[in-house]
Amino acid sequence: MNLHKRKFLRQWGLAMLLLPCMPLARAGNQAEEALSDSVRTALSQAVVQSGPPVPVLPTELEKNQFKDWLAKASLRLSQWMKHPDDREEFLHTLWYEARRAGLSLSLVLGLIEVESAFRKYAISSAGARGYMQVMPFWTRSIGDGNESTLFHTQTQLRFGCVILRYMMEREKGNLFLALGRYNGSRGQAAYPNAVLAAQKKWLQSVD
Repeated sequence: MNLHKRKFLRQWGLAMLLLPCMPLARAGNQAEEALSDSVRTALSQAVVQSGPPVPVLPTELEKNQFKDWLAKASLRLSQWMKHPDDREEFLHTLWYEARRAGLSLSLVLGLIEVESAFRKYAISSAGARGYMQVMPFWTRSIGDGNESTLFHTQTQLRFGCVILRYMMEREKGNLFLALGRYNGSRGQAAYPNAVLAAQKKWLQSVD
């Protein structure tokens, strides 16, 4: 486990120990959560940019595994994202941000397929933005308040992965409930089932 990931998970551990039960205020279909100061601080630190998304691959085996994953993922992604340079930038960033947050690559890919069909500038009727359909209130809650940065690839994926990790911690690892919470439909089956079905296809074709 690399230093960035260890630091990230330590911050989560501290935040979750201090997390009280709090009421929710609705924003579109997604819930805007009232965060304690400790959780807000941990999440804010987690979304701070720390340089370009360069994969850390210390061994030849890891380098070869990454190259194999990149080639297979790029081939499948080509049905949504036509230009190879766009696919390479996106997949490098997704790999970096998903691994940093301790999330499955196939899970994040499945979620993005369902949320935006890999459209960088997608905007929902509720105002959610980008690949992972992040609501703008998150930039005010744990970011610098600049909503336009949600159309920047690394910022968008950083926020989405951090938020999904937060939802999983809130739901004590229950992925079904965490996905529903991410979407604002907690307890309903349609959205989690769609993401898990998409994840399965990525697993079959990429891993």
